[in-house]
Amino acid sequence: MKFRSVPLTATAIAVLAASGCNLPGRPTPAEIVKRPTDILDPVLLYKQNCAGCHGEEGKLGPATPIGDSLYLTVVDDNTLRNTISKGRPGTAMSAFEESEGGMLTSKQVDAIVQGMRQRWDHSQVLAGGTAPPYAAKSPGDAQRGAAVFTTYCASCHGTDGKGTAKVGSIVNPAYLSLVTDQGLRTIVIVGRPDFDAPDWRNNVPGHPMTDQEISDVVAWLAAQRPRGAPTSSPATSTNHSSAATISSRVGQQ
Repeated sequence: MKFRSVPLTATAIAVLAASGCNLPGRPTPAEIVKRPTDILDPVLLYKQNCAGCHGEEGKLGPATPIGDSLYLTVVDDNTLRNTISKGRPGTAMSAFEESEGGMLTSKQVDAIVQGMRQRWDHSQVLAGGTAPPYAAKSPGDAQRGAAVFTTYCASCHGTDGKGTAKVGSIVNPAYLSLVTDQGLRTIVIVGRPDFDAPDWRNNVPGHPMTDQEISDVVAWLAAQRPRGAPTSSPATSTNHSSAATISSRVGQQ
């Protein structure tokens, strides 16, 4: 038996081309498994890499509430990218970018930062005011910081910082060994609203802390850190996160 070849018309070719996308056994785009490095969904990336320490919605985790609008107003994108990429040596914040030994590409790091901004950044949180700078502009003085602590912090943390029935110790050696000076500064500025800890404006209502007072109280807290602790960094350094005990009712960033 002989078969004659039948020329395909333009219409037939178009039909075959269209149906080729749905050939039996061909996976749909939704069924194609992506390589981990191809994932750019910021919500998924955050859930997989950040939520364990910072909370599902950027709050209520053992580390800094990076979903807090005030925090995102104070910190810039370069600091966020640098911290996610390189981590913070000496703290529980490890490096996440491939070039630093992590698992994320630079595009994925950017996606996480952009996703944080889109989901949680609300600049109106300052109500027209200005926040203190993220990093200290000048060194603090521990002796002055003791007086600052008494004025702004002792009502919750106790006169010696060892805690009250309301909150835990802020001078616990284990805690201070895990948090950098920048982490302490961030907490003083931003507070922990998810744990009812006020920001720099509301420790004493009507009397926001000055930039120098923040630097001074950080210097006093740093002076309580065990000698030789690996995270005894200067207040002008930057830090994103390190895990702290929830019982202390404070976080780090």
